[in-house]
Amino acid sequence: MNTVYIGLGSNLDKPAQQLQDAVSSLKKLPKSNFQQVSSLFASKPMGPQDQPDYMNAVACIKTELSPIELLDQLQKIELSFGRIRKDERWGARVLDLDILLIDDLVIESERLTVPHYGMKVREFVIYPLAQITQDLMLPDGSNVTQLQKTINDNGLIIVGELR
Repeated sequence: MNTVYIGLGSNLDKPAQQLQDAVSSLKKLPKSNFQQVSSLFASKPMGPQDQPDYMNAVACIKTELSPIELLDQLQKIELSFGRIRKDERWGARVLDLDILLIDDLVIESERLTVPHYGMKVREFVIYPLAQITQDLMLPDGSNVTQLQKTINDNGLIIVGELR
């Protein structure tokens, strides 16, 4: 089974509830075992600032699904929550589920890039990730805890817990 870290984000339609419901959906993924989830973090939006603040978390699962099968399952969950894919890259959304890491795999395909591009400079990814796995080494040899020490928290705060 592969260990996978998934970033969760929402800033529309009661974001905290969206993420709690997303965790419930992750727990039902086929051929997968839910391991844990970080606290719920609030963050300023990346990109256009004329949108609500985000709620973010990181979950860990173990899965037998292939990376593309997992991506398909996550996109199916997003669609079931009403996610509409637009050309606007950093716009408001009901639910965003991103595969951050799959063990030490490096994948660059048309549909999937792992590790997730930009994750090393995004406080709303690194802080929750470090909360659940301090000793994690990324495929490039960087350590999550060390990354957390070098990245500005940009006002990121813990606002609750997910189950």
